[in-house]
Amino acid sequence: MQWLSRTPNFDFVRYRRVAMVTSTTLSLLAIIAIFYPGLNYGIDFTGGILVEARFAAVPELDKIRAELSGGGFEDTQVTGSGTDVLIRLPPPEGVEGAEASAEAVAALRDRVLEVLRTEDPDVTILRADNVGGQVGAELFENAGLALLFALIMIFIYVMLRFRWKLAVGAIVATVHDVLVTTGIFAIAGWQFDLTVLGSILAVLGYSINDTIVVYDRIRDNFRLMRRGTPEAIVNASVNQTLARTLVTGVTTLLVLFAMIFLAGDTLWGFSVALVIGIVVGTYSSIYVASSMALVLKVEQSDFVEAKKVHADELP
Repeated sequence: MQWLSRTPNFDFVRYRRVAMVTSTTLSLLAIIAIFYPGLNYGIDFTGGILVEARFAAVPELDKIRAELSGGGFEDTQVTGSGTDVLIRLPPPEGVEGAEASAEAVAALRDRVLEVLRTEDPDVTILRADNVGGQVGAELFENAGLALLFALIMIFIYVMLRFRWKLAVGAIVATVHDVLVTTGIFAIAGWQFDLTVLGSILAVLGYSINDTIVVYDRIRDNFRLMRRGTPEAIVNASVNQTLARTLVTGVTTLLVLFAMIFLAGDTLWGFSVALVIGIVVGTYSSIYVASSMALVLKVEQSDFVEAKKVHADELP
């Protein structure tokens, strides 16, 4: 770990144009993928059938998911507390959200009961109801407004703490991370539910935190390295914060990988979205945020006020 105590001297700035082209391309592809083929929305947004079952003993949720999948029930969400289990099923084919008839709900309930009895013959169905996607749609809309409000507040904060040039760079880097993470879910066809939406908002916070650390060092170095070019100062700043960025990212990824392999299907999407967001966020703090500062021609005068000399002080 001794290398962490030494400041590296990688020439990140040299590849900033390649990185900017790559980031722009990825962002455009993500935007296209979000609209076509689009996100694979989960039951939280589309609505479906909610079945509550009670087992004689505490069941294994993974086994229930496997049994339901083998019984023809795809894209189910299974959560449990003690002996009670909640199963959320997509609506029958050709049916929108909570429009399924009582007969269709009863038929699904009987099919689910038949599958569950292979796991526990004494299982009982407590209820089976339609669940509309209206609540999820409202939460999605609120999350979008929260994202917009967060971006506005981030811009104001960075502008007041640093300068508007860095504020624009922070917004670009943050939007880049959110777009790419969401776009990967769209391209892969992974289910996008409320837990994934929550992780996207968490990615926003992680991304801006990483960017602020880099910008803080850029501001300090512009005040200290008076004779350095903007490219040299930005490159030195990224190198000086690299160890901190990598340590933070790697330690967080270790926890998330543990969640992916041990937490089950319920938190799989949440964990994967955060893994993607952290990897992309680390890249953007090194390349996108710093490159935007150079694109907007950040210079020493943005951080160091010129000293005014009065006429009586002249020699």
